[in-house]
Amino acid sequence: MKFYLSSYRLGNEIEKLKKLVPNKKIGYIPNALDFSDADLDRKKQHIKKDVSSLSEIGLHVEIIDLRNYFNKQNKLKNKLDKLGAIFISGGNVFILRQAMKLSGLDQTLQEFINKKDFLYAGYSAAGCVLSPNLKAYEIVDDATDTPYKELREVIWEGLGLIDFAFMPHFNSENPESVAIGKEIEFCKKNNIPYKAIGDGEVIILD
Repeated sequence: MKFYLSSYRLGNEIEKLKKLVPNKKIGYIPNALDFSDADLDRKKQHIKKDVSSLSEIGLHVEIIDLRNYFNKQNKLKNKLDKLGAIFISGGNVFILRQAMKLSGLDQTLQEFINKKDFLYAGYSAAGCVLSPNLKAYEIVDDATDTPYKELREVIWEGLGLIDFAFMPHFNSENPESVAIGKEIEFCKKNNIPYKAIGDGEVIILD
């Protein structure tokens, strides 16, 4: 599996992103935005902006709402296998982790880890959820927000697909930048390896 992990939105390596998508098709996953108190109009506009950005660089985008795949892991796996790439929105890392568990996306990604032609892309929470542990992220995100009736518990374990804590918005104008600094201090105090990137920057693992 290849990874394109941006701090914010598409980042500044768009040409590389385009080359990493195997067949110009990509599934867009917005579930990190499923806050219990979400402003639905604002959420809709956020999704629209992300999808437009992906479409504008020549990708054919299909929205994949993981809620439609809860307890339907095989159906989701087949869908992703055909697409060959996903792009995951930022938002709340704990909510995204819950949606991944309920849909079986977490297990599917583990199975896809050796697929050289599959791309995992996204920004902010999309990178954070790949970390081994999510404890540091409760400084920024509400870990107690459990919007899905099927799961009412906090999942502290990340997917472990990267061996460091992904720290976006570092030294950026993003309103979360100061709190991210506190997360980095948490990592330092607890000897947690981390990589911090600013908005516009991207980590590519291929």
